[in-house]
Amino acid sequence: MKNRLKVLRAERDWSQEVLAQKLDVSRQTVNAIERGKYDPSLPLAFKIAYLFELAIEEVFEPSEEDLK
Repeated sequence: MKNRLKVLRAERDWSQEVLAQKLDVSRQTVNAIERGKYDPSLPLAFKIAYLFELAIEEVFEPSEEDLK
């Protein structure tokens, strides 16, 4: 799944550690989501979208493979 998490985090000048604390997850989880190596759970995806005051679709975009 594609996402804009790294861009959104950078716009706020937050480190991965700061974002991780705000989301109550590990820095490694934030890193894995940003790199597309881990798809967050639905509750975590909603938490991320809420934190950035965006709709989930504005943060995450399914890949072609996700839609098959």
